[in-house]
Amino acid sequence: MKPTLLILAAGLGTRFGGLKQIDPVGPNGEIIIDYAIYNAINAGFGKLVFVIRHYFESAFKKKIGNKFDNILETAYAYQEVDACVDGFEPPKDRDKPWGTGHAILVAGDVIHEPFAVINADDYYGPNSFKTMARFLGKKDLSGNEYAMIGYTLRDTLSKYGPVSRGVCQCDEKMFLRKIVERKRVECTATGTRYFEDDGTECLLTGNEIVSRNLWGFQPSIFHHLKVHFQRFLKERGDKKNSELFIPTVVDKLVEEKKATVKVLCTNDKCFGVTYHRDAAIATRSIRQLIDQGLYPENLWEQS
Repeated sequence: MKPTLLILAAGLGTRFGGLKQIDPVGPNGEIIIDYAIYNAINAGFGKLVFVIRHYFESAFKKKIGNKFDNILETAYAYQEVDACVDGFEPPKDRDKPWGTGHAILVAGDVIHEPFAVINADDYYGPNSFKTMARFLGKKDLSGNEYAMIGYTLRDTLSKYGPVSRGVCQCDEKMFLRKIVERKRVECTATGTRYFEDDGTECLLTGNEIVSRNLWGFQPSIFHHLKVHFQRFLKERGDKKNSELFIPTVVDKLVEEKKATVKVLCTNDKCFGVTYHRDAAIATRSIRQLIDQGLYPENLWEQS
């Protein structure tokens, strides 16, 4: 059975003005999602699932989703505020969904096979998908064996402002021991740093292994997410901007020994479009990869 690729795209409507202003990074109007899906198809993934929101469904399918209908199986899941809340009444003034943990949970009805998760607006590199596909294709995996592609921190930072990163601690066999979300991570003239919630400045080496939300899961994750999401709603559901992040859930599952996570390190560069000026860097990076022969000039013309 080929693995599925789950693409978290529910935030695109907010960040890109209802999809009208998604910046192309390829020479024929390709956007970052195009290169991720191209890499996934070449790595052996057999199905796409997009997590989106109803209000931009038509625009999303017209601009992005429909082009893959004749290439591989495509499905959709919808991350709305009232999805999977099981009787909980969200605050009336809340429109923002509940984070990446919630985004994966809403896809539980359309995924029944091993799957990988990515952000819609990040570039991950071809070897990352091949590595994950090999892991998910193992026949001896148990139901609670998961994986994460690990990137070197300095290779994931923006030149134009701070970002959040899940910083990992691993054992000698590269199984995840702990993952901690660090906020306001940035490069400076003297090194890499982040800030605690109270404003305390902390230094990093830049060599740390971090998550960029390229995860590999078995369907068992949906049960775990449901349990953690219900707990989250009970404890923090009344907070207007509270979110359940997938690294938080994974960290708890590892701590409680309910799952193992193999960290699969890659030398691939990972970049995204966190800030508007990042788009120019992404465009130059894609141009270099095309010139190196990694991608065709027109990504889908030869598909």
